[in-house]
Amino acid sequence: MKVYLVGGAVRDELLGRPILERDYVVVGATIRDMLKLGYQQVGKDFPVFLHPESKDEHALARTERKQGQGYTGFICDFAPTITLEDDLIRRDLTVNAIAQDDQGNLIDPYHGQTDLKNKILRHVSDAFSEDPLRILRVARFAARYHYLGFTIADETMQLMTAMVQAGELNTLTKERVWMEIEKSLKDGAIHIFSNVIADLDALPFVTPWQTKWDQHNANTLADQIKRLDPHNDTYLRSAFSLWQYQADLSEYNLEQDHKIPKAYADSLRDLQANLPLLQSDDWQADTLMTILNQLDAWRRPERLSVFISTVRVIDDTCAARAIELNKAYKAASNVKAQEVIALGAKGPEIKVEMDKLKLKRIACLFSEQ
Repeated sequence: MKVYLVGGAVRDELLGRPILERDYVVVGATIRDMLKLGYQQVGKDFPVFLHPESKDEHALARTERKQGQGYTGFICDFAPTITLEDDLIRRDLTVNAIAQDDQGNLIDPYHGQTDLKNKILRHVSDAFSEDPLRILRVARFAARYHYLGFTIADETMQLMTAMVQAGELNTLTKERVWMEIEKSLKDGAIHIFSNVIADLDALPFVTPWQTKWDQHNANTLADQIKRLDPHNDTYLRSAFSLWQYQADLSEYNLEQDHKIPKAYADSLRDLQANLPLLQSDDWQADTLMTILNQLDAWRRPERLSVFISTVRVIDDTCAARAIELNKAYKAASNVKAQEVIALGAKGPEIKVEMDKLKLKRIACLFSEQ
């Protein structure tokens, strides 16, 4: 029985990037062997175990044979006779098919180190085409490592194009598509992800409402996302909204049909509904009040926070008006029901009079400018 560190941990160590998790492959062992050593079995489709102390994932070396369409139609063989090379050849990219033994020696039968040095993302074998999810993974890796100068090998682009043309992306669940999108949003280079998807003519399968994507879109989005605060709780929702706000969503139910979380979809719709007002030539107290009401900022200030965090990076005018909008909210939110009740307002009149007083305080801000 031999244990090897594999995949992303080896790749990122060679690239000098932080290692977020460590995955291991075990050669020459059976399920019974692993259980005797105290490992906890957690894998359903194939044997994956948690180390009794570190809890790192350990998978038995395996081969896969395609049966049917999609990314789930595989028959796995995890016999103890499966070699490390057998296991590594089933992996997606050469840079992910490097193993390291317990002495630190690298096992690299498919020349992943050469591709790392040359900054190339290349598929290991034609078995790549058996799993359409790998198209999105490659787009995500291209985005993640773009800052290092990585590009996708021509032959890998050709293979992925053929997979798209064959309709393989139709076999992916919307949940899995969203998972890859969200991971790319977290990496901060969703514009590169979109470049790859567009070059593959795969937009209709991934973001069908996004009918147009070119380098101008990519450059604009990259500049905007660069100015977001990645440590802000609103970061991912802002990045998603900036990525998609110019799309026509009228015929799409993002949550139900595309499994996009409601928080993301709501933030996008808020931006689409209120950005025209923020950019309007008619910028006065009534306009600010309308935006605040449409965002339900009085009861849900988080919506306003996401909106302000998003629009402030669109351009200088939006940034300036976002500051004014935030000042208007602070001034108006100090209005309390007791103030208008003390003036004689009752029942439904209370809200009406509160709105009048809020608008008056916002207008005062304009008169002070």
